Amino acid sequence: MVEVKRKENESFDAFLRRFNKKSRESGVLLQARKIRYYTKKKNKRKLKEDALRRQKINEKKEWLRKIGKLDDITDSFGHIKIKVKIK
Repeated sequence: MVEVKRKENESFDAFLRRFNKKSRESGVLLQARKIRYYTKKKNKRKLKEDALRRQKINEKKEWLRKIGKLDDITDSFGHIKIKVKIK
């Protein structure tokens, strides 16, 4: 909790700047944003299922790449875009 008292003869703008600076330094807003949404942790079974699903997808992509039906194209940001050849 940030507590800032207004000084004598201090303008409201200066007081507001000082308050904002103190609140930024304390990290209260950052912490509130982190805990804003609760995400439930996945159990071991779900983690394993997700890993197997990703592994199967990667194996399928690699197989398509080897047989020549898949082309990798990188965009201007270096991200890989996949293009499937349909004959």
